[in-house]
Amino acid sequence: MAERRRTRISSKITQLPEEVKEQLDELLLDTSNTYEEIAKWLKSEGYEISKSAVGRYAIRANQATQRVVETLEKTKAIAAAVEKNPDLDYTRASRMVLMDGLMQRVSTAEEEFQEMPLDKAGRLIASLSRTETYEQRVRQDMKKKSELAFEQLEAELMAAIKQDPELTKELHSILSRAREKVLKDGD
Repeated sequence: MAERRRTRISSKITQLPEEVKEQLDELLLDTSNTYEEIAKWLKSEGYEISKSAVGRYAIRANQATQRVVETLEKTKAIAAAVEKNPDLDYTRASRMVLMDGLMQRVSTAEEEFQEMPLDKAGRLIASLSRTETYEQRVRQDMKKKSELAFEQLEAELMAAIKQDPELTKELHSILSRAREKVLKDGD
C-alpha cells in the first residue's frame, strides 16, 4: 500500500500571530535580510525559530506567489485573446493553457512529482485528450449535418425553379459558395 503523503504543512511560522507573520513577510521581501538575521529578529520577538525553518517558509511562500502570478498571467492571456477575437472559443483556449501547464509539469517530472502524482497528471492529460476528441467529433457531425441540409435545400430549390435554366445555374453557384463558406468556417 502506498504511503500517504502529507499535503498540509504545519510549522512554527504558520502558528505565529498574524501581525508577526506580516512583519516576517516584509523582511523576506527585502533580499538584503538573511535567514539568520530574520531568525535572530524572531528570537528577539520571543519566538524560537531556526534559520532553516525561515528558509523553508520563504521557499513555500515564493512558490505559492509564483503560482498565483502564473495563473493571473494565463487568465489575462485568455481574456485578451477572447477580447481580440470574439469568435475564439474561450473553453478551447482555456483547455490549451491547461494542457500546456500539464505538459510543463510532466517535462519537469523529477521536481514536480513531489506535488502531483504521475497517475493524476496522466489522468488529467487523458481527460483533456478525450475532451478534444469529443470536440472534433462534434465538429465533424455538425459539418455532415450542414452538408446534408445544403444538399436538401439545393434539391428543393432546383425542383422549384427547373423551368428557368439561367436562374438554376445562378442559384447553384450561390449555394456552392455558401456551402464552402459555412463548411470552411466550421473547421
